[in-house]
Amino acid sequence: MDEKKARFLPFHAINEFMLDEYRNQVLQIALSGQPRPALTALIKRFVQVPGFRNSTQAPLALKVRGLVKPFQTNAEVTAQVLLAWADAHGELCDQVADLLRERGWEFLPPEADRTKLPGFLTVWPKDETFETLIAAYRQKYPDSAAHDYDISLMAVWLAGRLPVDVEGEQTQEAA
Repeated sequence: MDEKKARFLPFHAINEFMLDEYRNQVLQIALSGQPRPALTALIKRFVQVPGFRNSTQAPLALKVRGLVKPFQTNAEVTAQVLLAWADAHGELCDQVADLLRERGWEFLPPEADRTKLPGFLTVWPKDETFETLIAAYRQKYPDSAAHDYDISLMAVWLAGRLPVDVEGEQTQEAA
């Protein structure tokens, strides 16, 4: 009996695809607005800033610095940060969602709470790369000032997938 099973990687696996300086930008954007209560609670729990009993009251740069390690090692923290980051990029979220739909991707609606998922699926659609998605985005939205990294991260977040295995090809585990 050949059962089809979904394989997930925890949300913090995204760090394998991120440059350090981009990770810091994502954290800064996520913490710049009014974070959701779940993210605020995680900051209180995981971030210690000398001189601040309540780390949420610390300056942004200190919170960002303190949140790097939890973002790299804790799936719940990573998911809440990515949710806050996506919330701060509403227009990009809508545009990338439209682009993915047009390209035949299957994913949850943009407003769905992805933090409830066990992580990222590992199967990436065949014939799709970050480069092809970015090129298609640039063609569809030529006036957009969105950075290539932001387009890629939004595609990963919305699709709930990391490009580990390609659809239709034998996975590393199966091989």
